[in-house]
Amino acid sequence: MLLCLDIGNSQLHGGVFDGELRLQFRKTTHPLGSADEFGVFFTAVLRENGVDPRAVQRVAICSVVPTAIYPVRSACLKYFRCDPFVLQAGVKTGLKVKYRNPHEVGADRIAGAIGATQRHPGSNLIVVDCGTATTFDVVTGGGDYLGGAILPGVGISVESLAGRTAKLPTVEITRPAVALGRSTIESIQSGVYHGHAGAIRRLVDELTREAFPHEPRVVIGTGGFSRLLESERLFDDVVPELVLLGLKYAQELNRDA
Repeated sequence: MLLCLDIGNSQLHGGVFDGELRLQFRKTTHPLGSADEFGVFFTAVLRENGVDPRAVQRVAICSVVPTAIYPVRSACLKYFRCDPFVLQAGVKTGLKVKYRNPHEVGADRIAGAIGATQRHPGSNLIVVDCGTATTFDVVTGGGDYLGGAILPGVGISVESLAGRTAKLPTVEITRPAVALGRSTIESIQSGVYHGHAGAIRRLVDELTREAFPHEPRVVIGTGGFSRLLESERLFDDVVPELVLLGLKYAQELNRDA
């Protein structure tokens, strides 16, 4: 079995592959925790979901939190007796990264792009990852990673309003029944939801115009908030586990190499 770990700024998203994706789980990354805390969590969550931790033979990691790699890697060495594959600069990805500085691209963005190319081979792609930040990644049908855009995510928008104002509360992130809010909570929910949907629609249009003006493209939604926005028909395909799928393929590509 393969354990894939996507370590984000807010959450760690894990998945166990036994041929297909068998199990998914999430854990907050704050506080970060020690190697033993990670190890105990991993083994416990696997057992509670009917997976024997001893069956895990390989682990793959991508992380946008550099300080998390050491304790997670140490946990894998101690509890799974394997040195994990880490998606980072210098490993094989199957992509040609055209960023001015390829080292600046987050590992999660690369993993998502890899997963998208495997799901839609030969297609021009725009990957929209709705997580702590909402990221846009543009990939050509030939495997060129061109770059993209980044904006604050849905959760950050709500937290920022509550933290930087005197009277605005933290609200539940949900799709409002109507855009016209008749209370402060409804107004915030409307602004955050519809504002974010509008920003995604506009950025996808602009990226399409610049990268694929006369060619078809596939827009893929992923990340924790992608299902929330699914009804807006912003995406041609919604795959919340896309980063895990890309991480799995990257691990296989480098193992075979």
